[in-house]
Amino acid sequence: MSDRPQRTNEYTAEPTSQRYRECLFEWLAAHAPLWNQLTYRRRQQYFAADGDVWDAAYTDLYDEYAPILGKAACQQVARKNSEAWRSHFRLLEKYHSDDPAVTEKPSPPGYWGTRKDGYELHGLVRNDLYTFDWGEDQSTLEFGVGDVLKDKYDFEYQERITLEVRGKPQWEGDDSRVELVYDEAADTLRVKHPVRIRPDRLREQRLDAFTHTLDTENTTHSAAIDVGANNTLAIVTTTRETAVYHARPEFDQFHGLSELIAELQSELPEDQYRSKRIQRVYDERGEKRDHSRDAAVKHAADWLLERNVDTVYVGDLTDVLDTHWSATVNEKTHAFWSHRQLVDRLELTLGDVGITVEQVNECESSSECPVCGSDDVTREGDAFRCHECELDAHSDIVGAWNLLQSEVGPMARPAALLAERDGDAPNSGAYWEWNGHDWTPASFGEQSSPVDQTSISKPASSQPR
Repeated sequence: MSDRPQRTNEYTAEPTSQRYRECLFEWLAAHAPLWNQLTYRRRQQYFAADGDVWDAAYTDLYDEYAPILGKAACQQVARKNSEAWRSHFRLLEKYHSDDPAVTEKPSPPGYWGTRKDGYELHGLVRNDLYTFDWGEDQSTLEFGVGDVLKDKYDFEYQERITLEVRGKPQWEGDDSRVELVYDEAADTLRVKHPVRIRPDRLREQRLDAFTHTLDTENTTHSAAIDVGANNTLAIVTTTRETAVYHARPEFDQFHGLSELIAELQSELPEDQYRSKRIQRVYDERGEKRDHSRDAAVKHAADWLLERNVDTVYVGDLTDVLDTHWSATVNEKTHAFWSHRQLVDRLELTLGDVGITVEQVNECESSSECPVCGSDDVTREGDAFRCHECELDAHSDIVGAWNLLQSEVGPMARPAALLAERDGDAPNSGAYWEWNGHDWTPASFGEQSSPVDQTSISKPASSQPR
């Protein structure tokens, strides 16, 4: 079972009575101190000259917390803590091996809040100690607590906390540990319900959400994807079809919320840095960004399946993540655009539907003319100009095209390569924009304003794509 892929269902929940609510929050509040004490002991070993985090003793803590949490919940806290440390050591190994995916030295696991500032309300339930009951009108989640809480809240024999669950499972499989997290800013209890799925069942469940499927009996094709900040995805296939997912409106919205956060922070007292309203805006900013980006990947997967693409090449990290003199560019590359997170989403979603994703070196992929090979070129926004052969093109399509040619060999130029062709969508080249709910067709000309070529006189430099 451990080799099976895991996917997570997410719901919101509400206790079905005030008694359950009070018991739940007392149960949640006991997790963080246990986590913190265990983390403290392991950090002491970690920073000791000859210490080993796995030598830190912690089972004595169960005597204090098991009466409230239950012994199984204590064990789940310890297990999750061990998982956090193992993840840290994996990242540390990648950092020391100069893996481009890890550019900053990872910090060891931290604490779930403090007694002074408040604890994170985060609870864990072992996979065999909870029950979901799915109904048409109402669904529930039940789980037990420690004996002290049972006595305090006058639970009957075998009575358990009962939560009303809102949402339905997207994935079906073998239950894993359930996590309950209270979002204080939104005053919402969130339930994370991971399941482990057999690979054949995963493919079936994933494909149910798509219009097209991969037909391996017919000719399959390849594609390259240029991942960027101005355009979320730019795709070129070996059949010379292109697609661009425009990200500028999403960044403008992200930037607007960032300015609101800064304004709200300026109104706080000198010794205060956060408020519930600021946290709500932070959450809204991240959720809107992730929604559009994840929807773009799903839409692109269906677009690729329709064209029977079974292999996709994605560019690895490049110097576009370096600190830039422009605050706006820095905000795009370091806050709005998460290259690693987006590539991980591509690998997960495309892999689920049978499309192989290969990461390749994209160095100079947008700094060389795909027609004549000259490096006397300029990139500015969506515009790419070769001063040698005078090619005017869409810069991210150039990046994807060069990437694809480096993997599959020379190929004929895509019809939709030029940035100023208003008629490219949706026939010879698809250009997609986000309306807040769906990715809808647009034309290159509508979204990518032409750049005055007389103002372009310097070679291409590192820009967020």
